[in-house]
Amino acid sequence: MNTFTTRNQRAVILKQSSGDNSDDADIGKIGPGIQSRRDAIKSASSLIASASILVTSATDANAVNLNPFKPTDQISNGGNYQQAKRATAYLVDPTKPPSLVPFRASREAAILKNLGNGLGTPKLPYTEESLNLNNMMNKGVFGTIDFVKGIVGSGNGEDGEDKKKKKFDASFVFLGVDYEDKSDADLAVGLMTDILKPRRGSNSALALEFVPLSMQPILDAYLTSSSTDAESKLVESLVQDGQVPRNIIENQLPIISFAKSKKLSLIACTPEPIDVQTVRREGLQYVNEERRVSYVADPEGFVAWTQDAKNRMYTEKSLLKDFEATDEKDVPGNFFAEKILTHETMATAIAKYAVRRPNSLVIAIAPIKDVRFLGGPNGRLPRVCKAIKGDSNIDEEAVTTILLNPSAKETLSLSKFIRLEIGTRPDLLQYQTKVADYLWFSSMPKVNMLPRMMNGI
Repeated sequence: MNTFTTRNQRAVILKQSSGDNSDDADIGKIGPGIQSRRDAIKSASSLIASASILVTSATDANAVNLNPFKPTDQISNGGNYQQAKRATAYLVDPTKPPSLVPFRASREAAILKNLGNGLGTPKLPYTEESLNLNNMMNKGVFGTIDFVKGIVGSGNGEDGEDKKKKKFDASFVFLGVDYEDKSDADLAVGLMTDILKPRRGSNSALALEFVPLSMQPILDAYLTSSSTDAESKLVESLVQDGQVPRNIIENQLPIISFAKSKKLSLIACTPEPIDVQTVRREGLQYVNEERRVSYVADPEGFVAWTQDAKNRMYTEKSLLKDFEATDEKDVPGNFFAEKILTHETMATAIAKYAVRRPNSLVIAIAPIKDVRFLGGPNGRLPRVCKAIKGDSNIDEEAVTTILLNPSAKETLSLSKFIRLEIGTRPDLLQYQTKVADYLWFSSMPKVNMLPRMMNGI
């Protein structure tokens, strides 16, 4: 006799002894195949516990089997968890809003070599037929995807020239890094290795945002030095005379050493520390006039930049987000003046090198906060180049911006997702700007960092 039947019999005896003849109390009327609610819950708990013991004994500690009744030899990978593979390189496609297009590892080198060949990066939405469902609709409406490509500008332009094969007078690649993270320097060296492969015998340079213009002779001396202590001398000179923080220069040494091994020129790009301090305390008008001329090659454009609606949006949505008061007298206006001077100085230093050397390439190292959303020195370069050399064909497509190992916080996101654009308000939508041209990671990024993914290529 099972436990269930025994309990029912015991209940009937108690009922009879108490004189309770009501139907509701007559537990004895429950058939032997039907349980009470309490017994049903106990039975279900026992079943779950038994299944858990079975799964635990059948697989190892890392195994996951969502179906305890499935034979263990039919469990995928023995029930062991394996992380899905994700790309480490992503194109930020300038749709509205922008989308991320992952690239297979086999495509990464080809992308970087195209940059080395001076092809730049198109700024119109990518319209590869395999990428999104919109193109299927376009094909149905227009008949052929080739015609659609011609309309949106990723294929042939108005003059019949293939935009993907356009050669610029000079091209530029900005690598946005975290100066405190040594892994960013290692990743930068890896990217530069592929970028420079097609550039044997061509003019190429590395621009360093953190080195003052007065330190240019120090950089030149380092490149020509064969001394075994050349790097240590460079560090001490930049720390003492250039007032560069030691941790910054030491963390970037792998990049600088690589540039020397590849015979790249080095370009100092930032204003003198005393002038940066003057701007922050008193304003631009108090900067040494002679040095100010060397910082700003296009004074009219420099002033007009502050009045442009798109640049005002960049200032509000990106640049001023980094303001932190240094004392009670510090104000956002002086911080703004400091940043636009340092951005203009970097753009001017790079432009002066590039426009004098046909088909040159400049790779620039700068903090992520200065190149995100394309409004810093990277956004100023086309204008400055044309101010120095009027017939320059350098435009925004000649400038490529890659963020290295960006975090959500570094892109001003308030969530775990990387922020891909600024300018989402209806009144700003016409000025919407993507965060960069590419996001590049040292290893697979977390899946909850990557919003709006398209299919990869």
